[in-house]
Amino acid sequence: MANERRMLVLRAVIEDYIRTQEPVGSAALTRGHKLGVSSATVRNDMAALEDEGYLVQPHTSAGRIPTEKGYRYFVDKLATVVPLSKAQKRGIRTFLSGSVNLDDTLRRSARLLAQITGQVAVVASPSLARSALRHIEMVPVSTVTVLVVVITDTGRVEQRTIVSAGRPSDDVLNQLVSRINTVCQGESLRRAGDDVRLFAQDDPDPSIRAFLEATARVLDELATQEQASNLYMAGTSQLAHQSASDMASLASLFDALEEQAVLMRLMTALTEVSQLHGVGIAIGSETHTPGLMHASVITSGYGQSTAGTTDAEDGSTNGSSVEPVAFVGSIGPTHMDYASTIPAVRAVAKYLTEFMRNEEGKTDSDDDTD
Repeated sequence: MANERRMLVLRAVIEDYIRTQEPVGSAALTRGHKLGVSSATVRNDMAALEDEGYLVQPHTSAGRIPTEKGYRYFVDKLATVVPLSKAQKRGIRTFLSGSVNLDDTLRRSARLLAQITGQVAVVASPSLARSALRHIEMVPVSTVTVLVVVITDTGRVEQRTIVSAGRPSDDVLNQLVSRINTVCQGESLRRAGDDVRLFAQDDPDPSIRAFLEATARVLDELATQEQASNLYMAGTSQLAHQSASDMASLASLFDALEEQAVLMRLMTALTEVSQLHGVGIAIGSETHTPGLMHASVITSGYGQSTAGTTDAEDGSTNGSSVEPVAFVGSIGPTHMDYASTIPAVRAVAKYLTEFMRNEEGKTDSDDDTD
């Protein structure tokens, strides 16, 4: 669509429909927007936009409403992302800094995002398969049993027991722990398991070799847990109250929300694709999910920031990158307020990335997320 005025008309229709959820007529557009042309000209532009598939007229005498194609063009070309206010940014920081651990942070993040957007918020916990070893502890439980505590860089804590008739002495156990932490810290769990297996090959004591092999198997088992173990969701009741007029679409949406494995695949895939405005967006049929045919999904990855300065606009780091370990997202009707939902998803993802770098979950300042 090369016609610049027609693009402005499309923007105006979508913005008005997002605000009112009522078909938009040419007279209302002329009154509410400075388009610089007559109502008749706007009516002709709307007819052309309908012919091109960007708008549809639900009833003969009604105004127009956006189509899925119209929303996609709006998101890609026309939407102006509205920065969060200082109060909103400060509220995010305060709310999340009160968390006591990672799970509490993720649960709070879902509730917070739902409150900001009025839509369903979904936050996944980090996948162990994408985590690195921060620290390992081994606690003697009995003469044959050792409790292995694995702490990852994403804040996950996993416990496993090793039963070995030739359990190492406490002194030897401390030496093994020190060696593993020195060599394997920062490595993926799979790589750490491989290194521990190499330690075993070099040890002359058969009982120590057997114990290290068992430790390597623990790390291997954790590394194969590809899926995030928890999906935190909030906001379904808010969306139900807002969208009571379209109960059929709402019922199918709630059915889709029950299929957590489907949501995992969809939102993980969106996180991994090339992103616009720092988020991945799927509208209607783009979700390839029957229950989401009348919904839009906006998601962003959060994870480990490598060295660099945090970007004020999208939460990425200058001169480096963020390696996503999981996602945060918002699900709502196709007429959702994209301009405010996008920065809200982006901001929560940015603060979760900060939490990955800082166990206290504190962010740098009130002004570093727009």
